[in-house]
Parts: sequence; C-alpha cells; structure tokens
Amino acid sequence: MRPLETRPETICAIDEALAWHDGDARAAIATLIADCAYLRWQLDLATLAMGAGFTRGWHPSAERPDGV
Repeated sequence: MRPLETRPETICAIDEALAWHDGDARAAIATLIADCAYLRWQLDLATLAMGAGFTRGWHPSAERPDGV
C-alpha cells in the first residue's frame, strides 16, 4: 500500500494525532495501526453479513483504489 499524498488537511490531522499522544510518534503510529486493524475486522464482519442482492454484487475492499 502506498502512502497518501500530503495535503494541508492531512498535515493538520497528523499534528492532531501527535498532539493527542503528547508528541510521541511511536504511540501515534501504534494507535493508528490498531485502529486500522479494528476497522478491517469490522469491514470483514460487514462483508460477511451483507447479501449479494443487497449490494447488487458489489463487495467492499480493504485496499484503497488507485488515485486515492
């Protein structure tokens, strides 16, 4: 997975994440990784619970599409 492009709103979010962890970058990264794992687990559960008719064959993906 490639990194996101740096945008002004991304920089602000980075500063906020670091501030939340009192400037500890390792703690901020650990929290983001844990949050990502939790959200992927939630996505897996939602995928299992969704019927093909409900989504008309579409299934969510944990990977970002190209260009995002």
